[in-house]
Amino acid sequence: MGEKILSIVVPCYNEEAVLTAFYEEIRKQADVLSEHVSCEFLFVDDGSTDGTLSLIRGMAQGDERVHYVSFSRNFGKEAAIYAGLKNAIGDYVVLMDADLQHPPEYLPQMLDGLLSGEYDSVAMRRSDRKGEKRIRSWFSRRFYRLNQKVSGVDIPEGATDYRMMTRQMADAVLSMPEVNRFTKGIFTWVGFRTKWIAYHNVERSLGKSKWTFWGLVKYSLNGIVAFSTIPLAIASVLGALCCVVSMLMAVWVVVKTLIWGDPVGGFPTLITVILFLGGIQLLMIGILGQYFSKMYLEVKHRPMYIAKEQKTVERAEQE
Repeated sequence: MGEKILSIVVPCYNEEAVLTAFYEEIRKQADVLSEHVSCEFLFVDDGSTDGTLSLIRGMAQGDERVHYVSFSRNFGKEAAIYAGLKNAIGDYVVLMDADLQHPPEYLPQMLDGLLSGEYDSVAMRRSDRKGEKRIRSWFSRRFYRLNQKVSGVDIPEGATDYRMMTRQMADAVLSMPEVNRFTKGIFTWVGFRTKWIAYHNVERSLGKSKWTFWGLVKYSLNGIVAFSTIPLAIASVLGALCCVVSMLMAVWVVVKTLIWGDPVGGFPTLITVILFLGGIQLLMIGILGQYFSKMYLEVKHRPMYIAKEQKTVERAEQE
């Protein structure tokens, strides 16, 4: 049996400013890890419009450990993660960002966790959000708490995509082929024993974050819809509640008119009821629309990504 391989999977989107520095850092860590594993560096270019792909090509020419997949356009980070796991050849696979906010110096500690045999994955979580905008931090904390309550998927607050896992767990993640992916939830859903390591938040030193506020909101909603049907149950409960309230109001109007002779309120009451019920209906239609839209995209069976260029190694060639 040959030497074990660790695949370092790195999704990239317009990371020209930081990619060289990142490459130098992971090369240093690969030397540290060489006692236990040999490393593969697998970059997934998610349709970058800057010089990211050119830099990766240059790295691949000078280092046989560097492999890459380049998309025909930007398909999103979730597709890049899937492509990385699919094309990785390692006995162990680690996901990390190229912006150095996932500190490479933790790689030896993560590998030790897997080599101990006690864990199937070692994942990193931020213990603080130093340097992050307050409103973004507040919404992020609320999301993790809400997600745990409604989805039943336990994702610790501050959980990141920075995770090292065994080949068995990576294959389990790949066995879930849905297009609308929420990888943090999938990691938890597939099970396996996970060790969490806390670290202090690291600010991005070069380049700009690709996540916008509304992009994060959309990502959060996708996570809830992907792992919970509670919003649909809420729609049913609100519908039943509106029916009960409307019947009580009808009884109250009749009693008030017959006993006290009070006139029935006209235009203001009617407009208030119409707006209330109309708002509830639109909200429920919106919730149903979210689920139907996900189903619509899934039944098309479109590929998760299209690779325009790649330099990879078939896993079978390693066996």
